[in-house]
Amino acid sequence: MASILRWSKARISGINAILSMASSAGAPMRPFHLCHSLRAATAQGRPIELRYTETHLDTIFALSTHPGKAGIAVVRVSGPQAKLVLKNMTLAKSPFPKPRQAVTRRLLCPQSNELLDKGMVVWFPGPRSFTGEDSVEFHCHGGKAVVDGILRGIGNAGPHIRLAEPGEFSRRAFENNKLDLTEVEGLADLLNAETEAQRRLALRQADGGLKNLYETWRTQLIKSMALIEALIDFGEDENIEDDVYDNVVAKVKTLRRDIRKHMDDDRCGEILRDGIHVTILGPPNAGKSSFLNFITKRQAAIVSPIPGTTRDVVEVSLDIGGYPILIGDTAGLRSSQDEIEMEGVRRAQDRIRLADINIAILPVTDFMGSDKAIGGDGASVDPIVLDAVRKNSKTMVLINKMDLPGLDSDLAMAAVKSVLWSDTNQSLDDENNVQRRLWAISCQTGDGIGQFLEDFIKILKNRFESSVSSSTSITQYRHRKHLENCIQSLDAFLDLSADDIVLGAEELRHAASDLGRITGRVDVEEVLDVVFREFCIGK
Repeated sequence: MASILRWSKARISGINAILSMASSAGAPMRPFHLCHSLRAATAQGRPIELRYTETHLDTIFALSTHPGKAGIAVVRVSGPQAKLVLKNMTLAKSPFPKPRQAVTRRLLCPQSNELLDKGMVVWFPGPRSFTGEDSVEFHCHGGKAVVDGILRGIGNAGPHIRLAEPGEFSRRAFENNKLDLTEVEGLADLLNAETEAQRRLALRQADGGLKNLYETWRTQLIKSMALIEALIDFGEDENIEDDVYDNVVAKVKTLRRDIRKHMDDDRCGEILRDGIHVTILGPPNAGKSSFLNFITKRQAAIVSPIPGTTRDVVEVSLDIGGYPILIGDTAGLRSSQDEIEMEGVRRAQDRIRLADINIAILPVTDFMGSDKAIGGDGASVDPIVLDAVRKNSKTMVLINKMDLPGLDSDLAMAAVKSVLWSDTNQSLDDENNVQRRLWAISCQTGDGIGQFLEDFIKILKNRFESSVSSSTSITQYRHRKHLENCIQSLDAFLDLSADDIVLGAEELRHAASDLGRITGRVDVEEVLDVVFREFCIGK
């Protein structure tokens, strides 16, 4: 009985899924948002009254440019009353602007006809607007009093006109099918981009690259589901080709391979979006803080000859070669009886473990013995430091204080390399391994740091450029999670036999649903507030 119920539920669910997905293939059905007002019944027993106000009946407005003094400010209006706002804010006798053409107008207070400013207006009749609704932009002078006057005027220009919530313009664009959810996220990332790499990555996503890819895959799954449903309904009665099921299996295998290849990107898109985490590590008084201050051109960290000065992570955001870098200076790595210092060391080790790239700053003096020879008796390289360098393939090594008088840099660097990796099984001559490379620098004079930064940018480019240039890079954990779920459903389908095609159709429905959740094709109400909260008011 349980198996029959399971079969029935899956069968009904599969049919309903095909109908709903097919109907949404061209234009997704967005959830209809209502504001509900509930008035409780009184003690006299009056019935409860429900009042519904459709939010899209409201016309919204907001300042779209940054608040504060500026040459120009842009105020955006969207909704059914946008045309009325434009008429009431300009002279009635003025000809109505042609769509999408900027024209100069005197901007007036709707109540008193007092002149507020002289500026430009642009009329965007729906659906050919950003939101898909009737919209208008007022371009005025950017002084605070001027902008405040324009905003007050718009608010008094008609009924059902209110200030927009953060991200509400973009949300209306989403709900009116002007943008899908990946394009909205790309737009948010574009607004927040701080480096060239982030700008390029966000722009490609906002341009629809991910949407097109995921919708193509989803369409393939819907077609496969339709074939499976045809087998279920007509397989025994009609002349359906015997190899239909085998063809579906082959297509699912190909799709699974494509999705897995898409995901095998070393999380480069997500790392670029959030910033590349770089950790500076090394023993106390190695020059870590001096190195950080040198590349930031400011006193970002305390510089002191006293070992152990930095006891917590000091993080600085940098733009290096167009790549977003979050670089952290950590406590010196060494054994200590000081509880506070050891806490700093533990935090440093956690940061080293989680970092995308590590930069080890090691003073050449730590490799010198009592006779001042590299690798001689009495060399004091801390085992904790050696472990951090040898066991972490993400670490690049800079040998500092190479400006010491009488130091033969070539001999010193060869000896240092031998000391660092003499106990490892890897070749010391593997120059393609970043970890095997050493850079000789002096934080005192700056020698060698410029060359290191040039090489560092090349390393970043080799690792991340393909993601920056791709229009389909994964940039959100949310995307990756749904893709993982999709693959699990495809694997479940492939594990079933041809006798279980009803259950197989259900697995394909789950896979298609997860792809639809990435783009917003299916109900994603629970994530919408999170996504649009990232926007400022006016976007």
